[in-house]
Amino acid sequence: MRTCITAYLILALLSSVASADNFDAVKTGLTNAMAADSRSAEDKARDANRLPIETLEFFGLRADMKVIELIPGGGWYTQLLAPVLAENGQLTVAVGTDSVEKALLSKPGFDRVRITGKDTEFSRAEGARFYDLKMNGLDVKNADLVLTFRNYHNFSEEGRNALNKAAFDALKSGGIYGVVDHTARHMEPNNSENRRRFDPVMAIREIQAAGFQLVDFSDLHYRPDDELRFEVGRKSVTGNTDRWTLKFRKP
Repeated sequence: MRTCITAYLILALLSSVASADNFDAVKTGLTNAMAADSRSAEDKARDANRLPIETLEFFGLRADMKVIELIPGGGWYTQLLAPVLAENGQLTVAVGTDSVEKALLSKPGFDRVRITGKDTEFSRAEGARFYDLKMNGLDVKNADLVLTFRNYHNFSEEGRNALNKAAFDALKSGGIYGVVDHTARHMEPNNSENRRRFDPVMAIREIQAAGFQLVDFSDLHYRPDDELRFEVGRKSVTGNTDRWTLKFRKP
């Protein structure tokens, strides 16, 4: 019995060391990507607040992963993920990719980034605040990691459900879904000041309802001086919003 326990402990220790070594390589790659001349000064100025190395370590990024970035925007995270995954992994950007295609993917070094979900339809009823999504899936199977940053708040319940289902269907069993967004007060009614914030309790409920298990949360983006009172674009808040950082697993 003691031999079995000792063997288990040795294996656990070796696994922990291997995991640390794996992220050491990722950290080097991310550090180099962050320093790249191709990144704008504006993008680099956001590094201290967004903490990409720490955030991606929390989500378990490895250089050999198959990763999907949902709704990549102008490619702030894409610029960091693509170089790290270029040799041994695969990065796919999905849904709402027009901006990143124009701004980034035609540049040298980003030719291996895949694009999918271009047939996704965004719609918003007259007078509505949030977008609906009509999706046909992501054309990716057995992904290791799906990430989306500061996008969840943009969608109606129907749209969020579609996004979560697409992430679930694309991931392998044991795959991770990482979601970051601006924090709204729990159960606060919608108003003009919280339109780009989202209640983390509601996010957990919805993402679990899609089939995911909550694994962990991080306080990396906790900001005690954000009172959750003001729109995230206001001068008193922008660049220092409190954000929730949630990690889910597909069973």
